Amino acid sequence: MIPAAFDYVRAGSADEAIAALGEYGDEAKLIAGGHSLIPLMRFRLAAPAYLVDIGRLDDLKYVRDGGDHIAIGALTRHRDVEINADVQSQCGLLAKATSEVGDNQVRHRGTLGGAIAHGDPASDIPSALLALRATVVAKGPNGEREIAIDDFFTGFLETALEETELLTEIRVPKVPDATWSFQKFNRRAQDWAIVGASVLVNGDQAGVGLVNMDSVPFRSSAVEAAIASGASAADAAEAAAEGASPPADLNASVEYRQHLARVLVRRGLEEAGR
Repeated sequence: MIPAAFDYVRAGSADEAIAALGEYGDEAKLIAGGHSLIPLMRFRLAAPAYLVDIGRLDDLKYVRDGGDHIAIGALTRHRDVEINADVQSQCGLLAKATSEVGDNQVRHRGTLGGAIAHGDPASDIPSALLALRATVVAKGPNGEREIAIDDFFTGFLETALEETELLTEIRVPKVPDATWSFQKFNRRAQDWAIVGASVLVNGDQAGVGLVNMDSVPFRSSAVEAAIASGASAADAAEAAAEGASPPADLNASVEYRQHLARVLVRRGLEEAGR
């Protein structure tokens, strides 16, 4: 399908982008790489009257050591996250999940912020950020605020970002000693995951984020609690779909997605050495 007509605005700074959002309100959408927004527009799931281009804001493209976390600018390309030495050594799960996004063309244009700003439950990156317990930073006309990743995704294709806010940074806790695994099941290479699982094991604690298992990116708290209580990988994985409401579509039934979640989480826990 062809997107609905829109007006194009190029922002020269973060403040200009925020001002444009304030001027156009809910009729405006931000765009950088476009790999999340453009498909939504083609299917008419999004029909903004104004596109505010922030793709040239180089001050939001970085990976920095933040002390107890790695700070990543929202406009950092997937490929730059994937190959960054600090990301690989301190939060390797994110590097791995990023390497599974689309193909090389997508990873060289798509941005980390764009992968989460639309709240798509079929996206790989939110699951890794859930498992890692990341925090995002949003900037608006009244300044900056931090949002825990568990509070960021509020509904189907909805987030806690306000209409006049710009996602500027993702902060990922350092877990250099943790073991991890990213599991993804799809019919063809580069397809969206039918189900995916990001698994992190850090001592007796675990983080488990699932892809395409609910209307929002989903944390499997039941598996995390089972691991904390000393359950084996197989036993803990049996709870993977607990509390989730997976969709049924042409690719999979609800029951099949529940089965896949259990299988992928078990594989992930075993690969992580649980």
